[in-house]
Amino acid sequence: MSTKIGVITFPGSLDDRDALRAVGLAGAEPVSLWHADANLRGVDAVILPGGFSYGDYLRAGAIARFAPVMEPLMRAAAEGMPVLGICNGFQILCEAHLLPGALIRNQHMHFRTRDLWLRVENHRTAWTSSYEPGQEIQVVLKSGEGRYVADARTLDELEAEGRVVFRYLGENPNGSQRDIAGVCNAAGNVVGLMPHPEHAVEALTGPSTDGLGVFTSVLAHLARVSSGTSTATAGAASR
Repeated sequence: MSTKIGVITFPGSLDDRDALRAVGLAGAEPVSLWHADANLRGVDAVILPGGFSYGDYLRAGAIARFAPVMEPLMRAAAEGMPVLGICNGFQILCEAHLLPGALIRNQHMHFRTRDLWLRVENHRTAWTSSYEPGQEIQVVLKSGEGRYVADARTLDELEAEGRVVFRYLGENPNGSQRDIAGVCNAAGNVVGLMPHPEHAVEALTGPSTDGLGVFTSVLAHLARVSSGTSTATAGAASR
């Protein structure tokens, strides 16, 4: 039986089809999920894609956090299901308190689109095990509210517990504190990142194929879970 990975479409989602394609390229069965259905359709993992859910009214992700699909998603995440939030999806996960911190307007107040480099800080999450520790990958960024912020205590905890998953290399494109591009929860099954790995999965269209590792990682993680040998964790495992 094939592994099923769901991708939620909210009103205003733009990158749901790209995420579904990336899932298929990684070797899983992509499953479309609808924001208004409180049903995950038996999937093994879920991706919240980029875009402008509900037009980004109030705050980016603030309305999507209350969509019917989020209730079963939050329960499943608490039980260990792998969940990935990309760009707007990262914002939604923070609004839902599945991840700490918040994403606010870029420090320079401009929408920024570019190819950039990230360093993989934690390769022991459900979504990063295909990478080597410290590996540098090239992916795509496109966001206007991509600045990751949190209070000093939270930032120190994230650093101490190895929960910074990705960090910007070179120029910080949005003013994110401590160059943070992605974080995870304490269990390592929920990951959010601002750049778009789903746009770096094919040599023909992406700046690289480095993003594909995010999607193959979750397949490897689910296979380990099935065999009882999962090692996904946040914490000191990344150090």
